Amino acid sequence: EVRLIHSGGGSARTGESMRLSCVVTGFTGDDYAIAWFRQAPEKEREGIAGITSQTGATHYKDAVRGRFHISLDRAKNTIYLQMDNLKPEDTALYFCAANVRQPQTALPIFVLYDYWGQGAQVTVSS
Repeated sequence: EVRLIHSGGGSARTGESMRLSCVVTGFTGDDYAIAWFRQAPEKEREGIAGITSQTGATHYKDAVRGRFHISLDRAKNTIYLQMDNLKPEDTALYFCAANVRQPQTALPIFVLYDYWGQGAQVTVSS
């Protein structure tokens, strides 16, 4: 059974940093892509960053590019999302998700992701 387990999240002030972690277990292969999505109240879930396990290719949504950094520690099967210079508009429930349908793409396309973590709330105040 594939499982994604979050850690991190919480409250921060504008300009501060925070790191989210996602441990992935249960994969039988080593070819997959992981993405971070977020969903703010009354808004649709949006993909903000993705990374491929084989090449380490990454993709970022414009709103977070330059402030957020996604990385993969293959030895620990853990994906990180380092979030710097946080803004109030980053407030959302954050999810990591795994894609084995098209693992060569780092694009966080919702329909490709079958496995999801439980979510972690991030709240940024001004």
